[in-house]
Amino acid sequence: MALHFELVTPARQVRSEDVHMVVVPGAEGEFGVLEGHAPFMSTIRDGAVQIYKTEGAEPETIEVKGGFAEVGDAGLTVLAEHVEA
Repeated sequence: MALHFELVTPARQVRSEDVHMVVVPGAEGEFGVLEGHAPFMSTIRDGAVQIYKTEGAEPETIEVKGGFAEVGDAGLTVLAEHVEA
């Protein structure tokens, strides 16, 4: 089983893929999302989104600035105001 992850900005879709886990820099602190996570919504702070493609893998990090994260039936969607290329 895998978590469907999407990272988008107002200008473009940055990522859309199935991954093992994603750690998001939430406004109240970092939170990790795995497949089957309960529905959840949070604002995000400036920081690094950590993407774990498989269990035990080293994370890939993408710097984001502000936005929202939503966990639902379709997986995790992060809408970032800006993504560092």
